[in-house]
Amino acid sequence: MKNNASLFYNVCLVAGDAFAITLAFTIAYILRVTLSHTPISAEVASHTYITILISLLPFWILIFALLGLYNARVYDKRFSELGRLLVATFIGMLFVISYSYIANKTIFPARLVTVYGFLLAFSFVFIFRTLVRGLRRQLFSFGIGINNALIIGDTPLTQELISSLNNTSISGYRVVGVVGGQRHRLSTDCPVFHDFAEAIEHLKRQQPHTIVQTELYASPDRNDEILTYAQEHHIAYRFVPGNSELFVGNIEVDLFQSVPVIAVHQTALIGWGRVVKRLTDLSLGGFMLLIALPFMALIALAELFSADGSIFFRQARLTRFNHKFTAYKFRTQYAKYDGTTPEEAFAMMGQPELGQRYRDNGDYLPKDPRVTPFGRFLRRTSLDELPQLINVVRGDISLVGPRALIPQELEIYAKRHAILSVKSGLTGLAQVSGRREISFDERRKLDLFYVQNWSFWNDLVILAKTVWIVLFHKGAM
Repeated sequence: MKNNASLFYNVCLVAGDAFAITLAFTIAYILRVTLSHTPISAEVASHTYITILISLLPFWILIFALLGLYNARVYDKRFSELGRLLVATFIGMLFVISYSYIANKTIFPARLVTVYGFLLAFSFVFIFRTLVRGLRRQLFSFGIGINNALIIGDTPLTQELISSLNNTSISGYRVVGVVGGQRHRLSTDCPVFHDFAEAIEHLKRQQPHTIVQTELYASPDRNDEILTYAQEHHIAYRFVPGNSELFVGNIEVDLFQSVPVIAVHQTALIGWGRVVKRLTDLSLGGFMLLIALPFMALIALAELFSADGSIFFRQARLTRFNHKFTAYKFRTQYAKYDGTTPEEAFAMMGQPELGQRYRDNGDYLPKDPRVTPFGRFLRRTSLDELPQLINVVRGDISLVGPRALIPQELEIYAKRHAILSVKSGLTGLAQVSGRREISFDERRKLDLFYVQNWSFWNDLVILAKTVWIVLFHKGAM
């Protein structure tokens, strides 16, 4: 049974976007032409102005659609949606200006109308979408627009999936049944059925809109029964492979010697992505290095009077393909602990128990005895990382990537070779996801997720979040 809630939500977004854009340019016209006494560059009647803009609205909405703004994978992620809205609004404005030039028809009576229109259109569309998202969640809490989900399988992922869907007001899903699960292992109040036929018989009043199969049965007939039922009743069907780590990253479906195959790359960062990423590191990293040079000079002078060793801390670390490089940072700890792991350093000072506490606390101690007083300031403000911009420009690391670890640290992680399929980074997903609040293992899982799901857009998001964290010292180490 098909659920039309998502379609209705998309229709509301399209209608709301069109209304917000029209309202924005109407107000822009009023602000510049009606209320302002400054002379305008061209006489354009208000009804002509509005008529032309409304006639071009379908093309503007098409631009929104092409950028994925009516796709759940985008509009459910606020930061991603915000960035695409900005780009789509700018492209839409360029389209209107291009149409005016090609058709040789004056649309805007003054340049400020375009500026006001662009800013107001972006703001109004974003505000409208925020309101609609809030309204949709309110409707979810009243049981309106909910997708009924039937989970089939008895794997560790079954319980994980149920737990994530149970918050109906956020997920928009309600688990109406589980097939093949063991009651004592499932923390859910929904009914548990022995087989698929029993589930369908008991769920006539709560027909599922989505079927999620978390394991593939040994009998092809049982699997065909489920898929055929979903197709005949127009129910969305999803399959979770038993080896979930196999189906992450960059996946391609292709013909291999006339045989359909699924190709799974170790990382999505291949081909043009590596070229774009390197160009970004050179241009943006080089610009940041130029900006940072005066501050680096001041810090170097301060280090001369506060450190008991060299100004810079050098350490061998690992990057792509197990390549070792020398990472540069401003010295933040005493020289006698150079070249040691945290565990070795704490053992040297007779406090080996601090090593475990350091790891359990996400590689962080509030008053780390290895760190100098000036070093604490540098770490708190992240200024100790500035020399690594040299590593970025040299090509040792990227601006964004997994944290560059020393060989001894990475040897304890089983999936180190997957992480080392891309260059390490100055910042990364782990750093912007709670730098001191998450454990070592959780950080490596985030690093692995970044490697397998890389995209240029995600790099931009991580960079933006890093700036926010550094400026407001949120989660600084």
